[in-house]
Amino acid sequence: MGIATEEQRPAIVLPEVTLPEVTLRIGSTTRSTGAGTYHHINPATGVPDAVVPLAGAADVDEAVRSAHEAFAVWKATPAGTRARALLTLARLVEEHTAEFAALATADNGTPQATAAAMVGAAAEWIRYYGGWADKLPLGRVTSVAGAGGSFGHTLRQPYGVIGVVITWNAPLMSLAMKVPAALAAGNTVVVKPSELTPFSAMLFADLVREAGIPDGVFNVLTGGAEAGAALVSHHLVKKVTFTGGPDTARKITAACAQTFKPVVLELGGKSANLVFADADLDAAALHAAFMAFGIMTGQACALPTRLLVQDSIHDEFVAKVAAIAGSFKVGSPLELDTICGPVINQGAIDRIEAMVAQARNDGARILTGGTRLGGELADGYYYPPTVVADVDRDSELARQEVFGPVLAVMRFSDEADAVALANSTDYGLSGYVWTSDAKCAMRVVEQLETGEVVVNGAPNAVAERPFGGIGHSGTGNEGGLEGLEEFFWTKSVAYGTN
Repeated sequence: MGIATEEQRPAIVLPEVTLPEVTLRIGSTTRSTGAGTYHHINPATGVPDAVVPLAGAADVDEAVRSAHEAFAVWKATPAGTRARALLTLARLVEEHTAEFAALATADNGTPQATAAAMVGAAAEWIRYYGGWADKLPLGRVTSVAGAGGSFGHTLRQPYGVIGVVITWNAPLMSLAMKVPAALAAGNTVVVKPSELTPFSAMLFADLVREAGIPDGVFNVLTGGAEAGAALVSHHLVKKVTFTGGPDTARKITAACAQTFKPVVLELGGKSANLVFADADLDAAALHAAFMAFGIMTGQACALPTRLLVQDSIHDEFVAKVAAIAGSFKVGSPLELDTICGPVINQGAIDRIEAMVAQARNDGARILTGGTRLGGELADGYYYPPTVVADVDRDSELARQEVFGPVLAVMRFSDEADAVALANSTDYGLSGYVWTSDAKCAMRVVEQLETGEVVVNGAPNAVAERPFGGIGHSGTGNEGGLEGLEEFFWTKSVAYGTN
């Protein structure tokens, strides 16, 4: 389907959504001005719908100092009180599912059905770390009393102010994956959400206060690159946790290196989905299509965007995936039967179109999709689920993240070939394996160079397991006990015994 002319375009009409005023939240103060403004554009319509204040260096300094002052109080707050506050926050988030789902749609065009499910997942992450807050890992005894010796042990200490920089694709989930663990450990935070997706963070900030978390413990500054640079380099920010792309991560790492400030980096992915001939092909095909296209329209780092299929089932299996992808409704994210909504902006459309065009020029076949949608969707940023077969193993589409609804399909001959192909990118975030052979699964899992591997449709990125990558996918962990330990440093203590 081509792009309609202006005269041919029927306007897409979305139901009225009440958007919160976007403000800077610093301690107990709320302000609607900063160092500049950004006009938020609804990706479903292409129409500006809000003015977003952009924090400047002075705003960042004030927010960090507010968090620094609150740290002494929050660190001394009884662990049980911190736990109850976080558990209350989890309940409040669940109670506001409809509002968060609507705001996610306004933020970045996430379809309502997906957005509502993600609110539940976010609440689970908050509840998980609320449960840890009064059961924090204790230090360990490192020596025993003896003649001429000492009695030693370790203490887990919160850092202080944590700088939290999140990206635009899943703002509520990013908050839930970072903030509760930091607060459970006794730290305070300054959060910089993307100016592209400011709305979810506003409601989250309201609920943080309603949950009884003191002013200054949680601060929010919408902003662009200036605010991000000021936050990560501030001398009172003791650690930074970032979700986003490798280019920004390099800048953050360089800034933090000046003072040897530790970082957690949750970056991109080009995750491989390995489908062996003995797999449940119907289940694997539905999973492959939905995970590539039905989760945030392909705009997530851990999605299986490379489909690696064993030769003997390749044609049959890929036909199943393409048929399922072609059946997904692409449309207004406020319609409950929509599976795929818009991508974030025109820049995303340009990037996706260029990568698909290059793949076609390299000899790949477009099985479904491949052209920006027009008609009643032309004003928004809509690109259909696109299955690309016969992708060259060394091509851009095989190795680089698209961050959109494009699935790159490649063949493999045997187990060794599958593993080599899966490990042939610079990324190492997630991996997916489909086989009925448990021994094969165990061998492959051990060899995949990724931070996470899920087998036969198990859920990924859940609160109770660590989630993090290697290589260009980042460093450090979110989730599990490992995610909590990111927000402590260890102090060694010894007492003389003589």
